[in-house]
Amino acid sequence: MLKNYLKIALRNLKNSPGYSFINIFGLALGITAFILILLFIDNELSYDRYHEKSDRIYRVSREWKNQDGETSLHLGHVAPSFSDLLQEEFDASIQNSVRLFRMNPLISYEDRHFVESRFFFADPDVFEVFSWEMIEGDPATALANPDGIVITETTAEKYFGAEDPIGKSMEFDIQGTTGVFQVNGVMKDVPDNSHFQLDFLGSIQPVIQFFGGPEAVRTNFGSNSFSTFLLLTENARIEDIEARIPAFMDKTFPPQPNGPQVQASTRMTLHMWPITDIHLHSQLDSEIEANGNIEYVYIYTAVALFILFIACINFMNLSTARSTKRANEVGLRKVMGAYRESLIRQFMGESFLLSFIALLLAVLFIKALLPFFNDFIDKELAFNVLTNGKLILGLLSIIVVISLAAGSYPALFLSSFQPATVLKGSFKADGKHQWFRSALVVVQFTISIALLVSMGVVYNQLEFVRSKELGFNKDNIAVLPVSPNIVSNYDNIRQRLLDQPGIDDVSMQSRVPSGRLLDSNNATAEVNGELINVNFRIADIHVSHNFLDIFNMELAAGRNFDINLASDSSQAFVLNEEAITQLGYSSNEEAIGKTFNYGNRQGFITGVVKNFHFESLHQSIAPIVFMISNGRNNSIAVKFKEAAREETIAYLRDQWATLRPNFPFTYSLVEDQFDQQYTNEQRLGQIFSYFAILAIVIGALGLFGLASFTTQQRVKEIGVRKVLGASVLQVVSLLASNFAKLVFVAFLIATPIAYFGMNQWLGSFAYHIEISAWVFVIGGVAALTVAMLTISWQSIRAATANPVDSLRSE
Repeated sequence: MLKNYLKIALRNLKNSPGYSFINIFGLALGITAFILILLFIDNELSYDRYHEKSDRIYRVSREWKNQDGETSLHLGHVAPSFSDLLQEEFDASIQNSVRLFRMNPLISYEDRHFVESRFFFADPDVFEVFSWEMIEGDPATALANPDGIVITETTAEKYFGAEDPIGKSMEFDIQGTTGVFQVNGVMKDVPDNSHFQLDFLGSIQPVIQFFGGPEAVRTNFGSNSFSTFLLLTENARIEDIEARIPAFMDKTFPPQPNGPQVQASTRMTLHMWPITDIHLHSQLDSEIEANGNIEYVYIYTAVALFILFIACINFMNLSTARSTKRANEVGLRKVMGAYRESLIRQFMGESFLLSFIALLLAVLFIKALLPFFNDFIDKELAFNVLTNGKLILGLLSIIVVISLAAGSYPALFLSSFQPATVLKGSFKADGKHQWFRSALVVVQFTISIALLVSMGVVYNQLEFVRSKELGFNKDNIAVLPVSPNIVSNYDNIRQRLLDQPGIDDVSMQSRVPSGRLLDSNNATAEVNGELINVNFRIADIHVSHNFLDIFNMELAAGRNFDINLASDSSQAFVLNEEAITQLGYSSNEEAIGKTFNYGNRQGFITGVVKNFHFESLHQSIAPIVFMISNGRNNSIAVKFKEAAREETIAYLRDQWATLRPNFPFTYSLVEDQFDQQYTNEQRLGQIFSYFAILAIVIGALGLFGLASFTTQQRVKEIGVRKVLGASVLQVVSLLASNFAKLVFVAFLIATPIAYFGMNQWLGSFAYHIEISAWVFVIGGVAALTVAMLTISWQSIRAATANPVDSLRSE
């Protein structure tokens, strides 16, 4: 019996090559898209789960709140004191706590010099918390000495080649401080599915000494640059710890005699993040590295399922549409004694065969497309079918699910034919099943139109962020790193750079536009004749006198910093309009000359700069204060003439080789940094583009097959109409009108769905477009055009056929 089923299935494939191709190719495309996205999702969900104790590892974050309870800043880093204080407070629940502190030192070994951006100082117990495998050395003692470091396999090969690195000395230069590290261990490379990567681990002891030693660190609550991880005891409940955090904050930060008498827990708090949640759920104001986003995982999952669903719909539609071709076969089998159950097994078997063939074809597609997909998502996903048992099981599960989903309705439908009706030649598919097929077509085009509209909205928003007036000039400005030598000799270096004809201006600052505003301090301001404590966060930027000029920032009131006024270096403050508004001044002019104290600096508001977008358009414009730098600078900005770009970069390369010997030359452009802030959005737009095209292609394939069967069923009707005088245009319109109605219904359904979904997505931007009606019209017209082009060939061929041929058999 099974042999017979297989023979019949293969015969049907052979006898209907066109429709078999449509079914198999459409399914293969759907499976390909689904599996590629599935590989991506599986990778995203696997982050940090390789740690043996991942279910007990939590990261500490710190949140500050304004007086109204709104979050003003939420950092994924905390001050160095919290590690020990938390372990003491929750001793019964916390087994261990470790800190990581990131720096970018110049590391040298013989003639090899590299700036290492993945260098972390860590507490000695770091290997008790994280499951990083040590190849050489003792993890318990590797970081016990202040000069001890552990390097990864790749780093060992990079510096030492085939040499044994254990015991070797490596020189370092950290912001002008030089010394020697000793290699005490080599560990395997950190897995790719880690929310941060590292190449070096150094003992945290030098960092503790830099911050004043253990006693000073214990009372340090301002240096929020430490990634702090807690390892809970096996029976600890994170809920119990979180419930006690407010009391811990109030005890740690009691009200000061001369300060505001409010509880610390109303102004700040700590949060505990499961390490396995960080990659997808944590997008705080500071992270070790940029994380993923669970919302995009949901979007990609939905799109992949939609594409697979469209392919399954094709299968169902074509199978039921071809019911008249299989009716006699079903009737004869039932007359010969076949039960409905056996017929269902037969048709489900055919569905399984088609799905299996489609899966084999999809595997070939995946092998061919995976390198391009990896480049697109910037990952190294693997698809090893023969060696991965989990993957094989997953593929078999996909076949079963698709066979059941796509083949169940056709199997039930075909097996329900009554032999008496079929064999008398009076069988005709009833309206109920035609309605079902129409509904499936509507679903297909609803998905396609929604994807087209979403693609249009994403690209319109990206065009908006690219073209929006930011309130300053970001073009032709290069940003270069500094060193203590450059900072101390800035005036001479600036003059030397200005002597280059291609350079217009030079400034030095703590941050440049496109970065996050993470620095802040306490402030007081004179408002309505009274000195008040500022109850919201004002971010600070330390600058040289001409910072506003180099970025063409426009003053709204007052004046810019004046290099000829010595008092400006210690007493002048320039605030942006947002800060002036939140301070409560009635106008920008009113604020000029008012007392303003920030941190330990006391002075006056000398200027107000017009609002501008320092951060990406995801963030609202924040209150900002500018002040002349007291040494807190980490970059130099060089404004150059566009025509002299290459010449200027070459000149800067030569200068920095002298100013920062052994350091590789690096620079960035402010305009590029702004574009890089929207990488996820650009990728999402491309995803929608690719999958919208794929959805349209798969839908068009199914529509082509369905239109072919529809025209075959109406051949005699068309012949009669032509004999009675119908024109070709009238016949084509008749055949196309039904499909056009289905696309129109799909448009009506897709419009509110796409509008709601994209409005939700646009909500992640503080500044965004209003969705235009034209994007829906264009999406609908595009889908209708594809549908009409798809069925036009079949319709025109049927309309131009000789009616005599179709009526001769009557």
